[in-house]
Amino acid sequence: MNDLIARLLAHERIRAARRHVERADDLTLARQAALSATPAPTGSEGARGARLVDLFREVGLAEVGVDDAGNVRGWFGNGGRSLPAPVVLAAHLDTVFGPEVDVRVKRRGQRLEGPGISDNARGLAALVAVADALVATGVPTTRPILFAATVGEEGSGDLRGVKYLLNGKRETGNGKPAAFIALDGAGLERVIHRALGSKRYHVVFRGPGGHSWAAFGVANPANAVGRAAALLADLPTVTAPRTTCAVVGLGGGTGLNSIPQDAWLDLDLRSEDPRALAQLDVTVRAALGRAADDENRTRTKGTPPLRVEVQLVGDRPCGITPRAHPLVQAAIAANRALGRDAELATASTDANAPIALGIPAIALGAGGKAGDAHLTTEWYENVEGALGIVRALLVTAAMAEVG
Repeated sequence: MNDLIARLLAHERIRAARRHVERADDLTLARQAALSATPAPTGSEGARGARLVDLFREVGLAEVGVDDAGNVRGWFGNGGRSLPAPVVLAAHLDTVFGPEVDVRVKRRGQRLEGPGISDNARGLAALVAVADALVATGVPTTRPILFAATVGEEGSGDLRGVKYLLNGKRETGNGKPAAFIALDGAGLERVIHRALGSKRYHVVFRGPGGHSWAAFGVANPANAVGRAAALLADLPTVTAPRTTCAVVGLGGGTGLNSIPQDAWLDLDLRSEDPRALAQLDVTVRAALGRAADDENRTRTKGTPPLRVEVQLVGDRPCGITPRAHPLVQAAIAANRALGRDAELATASTDANAPIALGIPAIALGAGGKAGDAHLTTEWYENVEGALGIVRALLVTAAMAEVG
């Protein structure tokens, strides 16, 4: 793979595409700021998606459109209408910030500050930059490339956009893609090839409720939430593979003198390994059942038992694209050729969905440095920003088989 990347770096059209990326660095940064300043809460990505439609058309991608999920798509190459299978280069549209958050971007010296300026305005700007460079220089590829800006990557979005994108032949043109590359945030070292899976639950304990004095002794949903949280906190820590269960929210009750009729807690289960995640799921459900049983055993005889309702609100698959796979090796070789070490890593990204479907997939940062992700103080500095886009260009070109 080192030889392939070296040949690409010497290829006349790839060299021209690299120069195009480097010359367009200021334009890419301006696009990044403009995209970041366009609100895109999960589930309300339409305004930002419309900007991507304009940008995809502006740089010359073909068959630009928006699918039924809200993903923005554009093709480089033959539009996916015939063999061979395409390469997908994607970046997610949405941010973790609600509609009430001010997403205007401020410049402080070399630093851009604004909610979502890195995650994922940087990835989107890089997506456009790679498309622009390929079209402008006419890089010849054997495989078509589908450029996709996806909805619903963050939090409650549960990878909705990429799951839809990969759901059948109609969206990717020729069925199962040959490779999937997600551009997510900033950075140059990390190559994310292990998908961090998760299951998210909203758990509600329901009981008869009543006056806190007169009805005392009935099964109390708030007590059951406390029992459940304590049991989950005492679960053994699993480090290989790393597997976690976190209580991320809880609540219930209507007043200071009332036993609640319901109380709830939200759970986030995560693991690098599908079998470990499945086992944790069984363990957690058993703990929730035990919490309900323990509270019911203490209730006054003859009063109704409480019940527990477990609702799955998020399901992100886990898995791995092996280190030896040509896609991962291409990313490592591209880093090496650009004078940077490659750090193989685990994360939850749009790449989770293709990995679970058996599609080779990785996620890459799009250059530069960033901090305070998912905070309103998020920032980005364009340090070697163009180099991150060149890396994405090289990996994409390697998988699309440049002629």
